[in-house]
Amino acid sequence: MSKQVRVRFAPSPTGPLHIGGVRTALFNYLFAKKNNGIFYLRIEDTDQNRFVLGAEAYIFEALEWLGIAPSETVGKNEKFGPYRQSERKEIYKQYADQLIASGHAYYAFDTAEALDEHRKQHETEGKTFIYNWHNREKLDTSLVISKEETEKRIAAGSAYVIRFKTPVNETLQLHDIIRGDIKFETNLLDDKVLFKSDGMPTYHLANIVDDHLMETSHVIRGEEWLPSMPLHCLLYRAFGWEAPEFAHLPLILKPIGNGKLSKRDGDKMGFPVFPLEWKTDESVSSGYRENGFFPEAVVNFLALLGWNDGTDQELFSLEELIEKFDLNRVHKAGAKFDPEKNKWFNHQYLQQQSDESLAESFAPIVHNKLGDSSFGEMTKLIKIVSLIKERADFVSDFWELSDYFFVAPTTYDEKASKNWKEETPNLMQQLISVIEEIGDFTSENIETIVKDWITKNEIGMGKVMQPFRLSVVGALKGPHLFDIVALIGKKETIKRLERAIANL
Repeated sequence: MSKQVRVRFAPSPTGPLHIGGVRTALFNYLFAKKNNGIFYLRIEDTDQNRFVLGAEAYIFEALEWLGIAPSETVGKNEKFGPYRQSERKEIYKQYADQLIASGHAYYAFDTAEALDEHRKQHETEGKTFIYNWHNREKLDTSLVISKEETEKRIAAGSAYVIRFKTPVNETLQLHDIIRGDIKFETNLLDDKVLFKSDGMPTYHLANIVDDHLMETSHVIRGEEWLPSMPLHCLLYRAFGWEAPEFAHLPLILKPIGNGKLSKRDGDKMGFPVFPLEWKTDESVSSGYRENGFFPEAVVNFLALLGWNDGTDQELFSLEELIEKFDLNRVHKAGAKFDPEKNKWFNHQYLQQQSDESLAESFAPIVHNKLGDSSFGEMTKLIKIVSLIKERADFVSDFWELSDYFFVAPTTYDEKASKNWKEETPNLMQQLISVIEEIGDFTSENIETIVKDWITKNEIGMGKVMQPFRLSVVGALKGPHLFDIVALIGKKETIKRLERAIANL
């Protein structure tokens, strides 16, 4: 690539960052890093009516948590600052005026009522009203009124917009890195509003001007922006600027059926669609972070929504993703979101964590569950984590998988209790005697002595082992029984066996 790669993520602070937006940011980040380029973030807040307090801070915190923070943004390496569009509004008017002067744009004074009337009229005739070449010279525009009248109206404070004058009878041959060559007929396009009389540009003008001034080399964005591509390319041409390369990413689809993934899908099926929790006065939407996902797992599964490296590999570190990422391997078709696969990724990353770090995350849960009798032995907690983590997808699963290490069972699994036969109390009493005599209370030694006793007395292994586990755990679940017994200790093991004899 001849010039430096500069790509951007340009969200609007209108609410929490959707997981689809996160994937767009991720693909921009990976592309920039792969090509030794710059990934920057611009806040597109020209629509002040939709601005939501706290949304901007949320965006920065989410990308920071995921480990894909931008190199340049608001308050950070502002090489082409400001990086908030609302702080750049003085810039856009001159470019709107430039388009007027060159004949690529015009003033439109139509009121909302007049346009509504035109729409209704078209509907009665079975047509769709499009503001374009077909009718722009029949409407209230500077194309039909004199220059003097136009200036007089503007000076008098008449409301107006500046619209782009779309060329007539032209077939645009455009190229998208992901989708290849695409044709657009200009006669089917409408004359989009670029600037409003309140001094604010619309998305289209601000976006193009900023991408040019910030030296954006590639525009990597969601498929929903594909219909805007012809206008944006025409604007670059009207200004006499070189357009960046475009790549439109496939949609992230609902887990079931067609359509774009929405917050409603997450609420209905019980999975997050936001990276972090989002609170409003009316509701709380959960986030991946608060649901116990590792940021690395979120990055990994998002990278594979619409892209793969051509192999069967599924687990990638961020460094591996950077090394292998290629826009030419992004799919055109939408990628179906799979909540169960997300959990699978988190499970894989949980297994990679050290027992020490997992124990540190688990400790507050244990302390919260046990209250005053807080479990404070970290070495023991590390050992417990090592025994149970294989069955967990999240740290929050640990308590349910290990509560019997901390609290003796008070009830016993009904189905498993069928293993408690008439001779079982006598066998468990004998087992207590065997355990009382064990000096070296390690898992290996307990197992050797207990199994030797079973073999010598020709007792069926299941007749002892199943009731033994039921007594200790309260169910036929959990890791290696003798690991459990060694950890809870001799005294507690005997106590649990005695309680089972009394209750079962």
